[in-house]
Amino acid sequence: MLMNMKELLAVANEHHFAVPAFNMSSNMILKGVIEACEEKQAPVIIAIHPDELSFLTDDFMPAVREAAMRTSIPVVIHLDHGATFEQICHAIRVGFTSVMIDASLKSFEDNIAITKKVIEVAHPLNVSVEAELGTIGTTGNGESEGTNKIIYTRPEDVKEFLERTGVDTLAIAIGTSHGIYPKDMTPKLRIDILQEIKKLVDIPLVLHGGSANPDEEISAAVKNGISKINISSDIKEAFYRKCRDVLNDPVIREPNAIYPPCIEAMKKVIYQKIDLFNDADKAKLYK
Repeated sequence: MLMNMKELLAVANEHHFAVPAFNMSSNMILKGVIEACEEKQAPVIIAIHPDELSFLTDDFMPAVREAAMRTSIPVVIHLDHGATFEQICHAIRVGFTSVMIDASLKSFEDNIAITKKVIEVAHPLNVSVEAELGTIGTTGNGESEGTNKIIYTRPEDVKEFLERTGVDTLAIAIGTSHGIYPKDMTPKLRIDILQEIKKLVDIPLVLHGGSANPDEEISAAVKNGISKINISSDIKEAFYRKCRDVLNDPVIREPNAIYPPCIEAMKKVIYQKIDLFNDADKAKLYK
């Protein structure tokens, strides 16, 4: 069941659960994500970053759209961290139903201006738009996104930003970082900032950098108004760690020998995230 983000997250926001946005880097990961979410009857967002799309190429998109339309669970195909207007337009042309314009490192006024420009193109085509205020940190382990210093989102800025843009959903910075946290780095979510924002606006809010945060913090974020959480490193780490184990056998070379155990290892992480986000068995709310 293919839909856009506005439609998907309106239900999540009303019923107090968060939909996972799992980043894709292969057909095998797509297969595992769809299977796991079907088993849990959990709505899902298929997120693809421009760097991931540059590897997968546009030829990957018909397979994603076919998977989304064939399944009975709600699915959004989302461009993650689109950096330019050109990337946004390209994503819309190749079949994304939701796009993110990440102008969080620009000035407040420039962020508003480019977000409005994206909305003018996307909304007439029934494509939803996500923006970001504040900056997500980086764990310094090769992740392409994030900054060395987290700039927390100011609640008063959120209210003005929404009034001036009409954006569908907003990623806020409350203390997460992209990637897997090293042992000497302890994340801490500012739930108080989230609570202040939800007092001012009722828009679905997004948490980026959701991998490796303590479960109790993520659960608290969902209970206090986060409707979408991005997960990339956690599922990829589980998938590729198992791949390395399997490929220690020099005889194995066929896909049905290599990838099923890798997919199963990844699905265990997906199940855990679905349960943590209170997303299990929510597909029935969209019937």
